[in-house]
Amino acid sequence: MNKAIIFDSGTLISLAINGLLPELKELKKIFDGKFLITEYVRKEVIEKPLTIKRFELEGLKLKQLLDEKVLEMPSAVGVKDSEISEHTNQLMEIANNLFIGERKPIHIISGGETSCLALSKILTGKKVTNAIAVDERTMRMLVENPDNLKELLQRKLHTKITLNKKDFTPFKGFKIIRSAELVYVAYKKGIVRIKDGERVLDALLWAVKFSGCSISSEEIKEIERLK
Repeated sequence: MNKAIIFDSGTLISLAINGLLPELKELKKIFDGKFLITEYVRKEVIEKPLTIKRFELEGLKLKQLLDEKVLEMPSAVGVKDSEISEHTNQLMEIANNLFIGERKPIHIISGGETSCLALSKILTGKKVTNAIAVDERTMRMLVENPDNLKELLQRKLHTKITLNKKDFTPFKGFKIIRSAELVYVAYKKGIVRIKDGERVLDALLWAVKFSGCSISSEEIKEIERLK
């Protein structure tokens, strides 16, 4: 195993509710590597949804992908949950104390997405090329553009934000992709089941945007120009 994609909950949920899990299976067939989820993410996308009637069907579909080894747990690549938990706790402690608003630290990332960072860090240490599939904007900005995250938080929370410590080193070096990039690849590889010319890509990108993918209309236009 020389490469992997680590999936956060939001990306999997977006693909599930848009009926794109068959396309995910086809992507796995042409990807020379592993599709991984952490125990945190498994609980969020399978264990918890199976207890809620509204989300039970999506939970069953994702459980089937895990049973079929389309999605796999870190143990499949020799990584222990205890190791991921240790790194997750360390990264959450740092991230959730970086920004201060109204005299208290702001909680910016959760266990699920942080566990993806932790697994990525471990795999990188093992010389495994990897990317994290995450749609949530805050997480992506922390990794890709942390200097602008302060302004984003101020707009969202309508309060003055200060930096407790400007050290984003623990969050550098990660590769992030979104469900938007995944559906674009599926479209380019001809594995999307709906065949309706140029409209398909536009429909796919807007579908994942409305399901929580942090992609702007301008970015959608840019991706469509690549086809």
